[in-house]
Amino acid sequence: MKRIAFAMLCCVAFDAVAQDHAHHTMPAAPPTPMPAQGDQPKTPIPVLTDADRAAAVAPSSAHAEHDNTMQHYVQFNRLEGFDGGMEWEGQAWIGTDTDKLWLRSEGERRDDHTEAADLEVLYGKPVARWWDLVAGVRHDFKPGASQDFAAIGVTGVTPYKFELEATAYLGASGRTAARIEAEYDALLTNRLILQPLVELNFHGKDDPARGIGSGLSTAEAGLRLRYEVTRQFAPYIGVVYERACGDTADLRHDASDTRVVAGFRIWF
Repeated sequence: MKRIAFAMLCCVAFDAVAQDHAHHTMPAAPPTPMPAQGDQPKTPIPVLTDADRAAAVAPSSAHAEHDNTMQHYVQFNRLEGFDGGMEWEGQAWIGTDTDKLWLRSEGERRDDHTEAADLEVLYGKPVARWWDLVAGVRHDFKPGASQDFAAIGVTGVTPYKFELEATAYLGASGRTAARIEAEYDALLTNRLILQPLVELNFHGKDDPARGIGSGLSTAEAGLRLRYEVTRQFAPYIGVVYERACGDTADLRHDASDTRVVAGFRIWF
């Protein structure tokens, strides 16, 4: 009987607590005040000044493009010695992105005698992306007596990054010639570079006094391995094979020559 009375008492107490909770309400959150029109932020954005605009522009000296200013470049791609002689090939230009004056020279000395040497003075104008049209004059110091040619050609970079020079020449008495040179830089590492190079020379007429025959006169293929101590200075070693072809081979005692070379490549 006592248990029944205790259970009834608990039920009455639970009902009282439930009714009290049902009538209890949570206080409403205070409304968020809306900013009045015309109120300014606590930290207003400062007015943009001319000094701010100037500070946002990079210095002109750091710009990647030359902006058609006067520039210059000098490079000796080959300055090398071999058993009994030396050889050079270099170029330089001065001018703007659209107009350049080119100087090009190459030659060879053997046993303290200049076997071949020439100098070209050319005007260059871009005609396509990576390509310049060049025109001017070439003066041959050797072999034989000096002679002059008018020159016209192209220089640039082909697909797959082959550097190409192709030039045609017209001289006195209808003499014609052409030279094609192609080279490629294969990066073995960031500083160790293997450079194959091919040069072909053509002539339109026989010139026995200079040991030159018509057609393809000489072909040269070289393979040079250089190490760039800096980007501007790189010593190298290599092997070069040169062959006289066609009528030129008949006019020369040595139709072919293979030599080991050592030298350096510089530019500035």
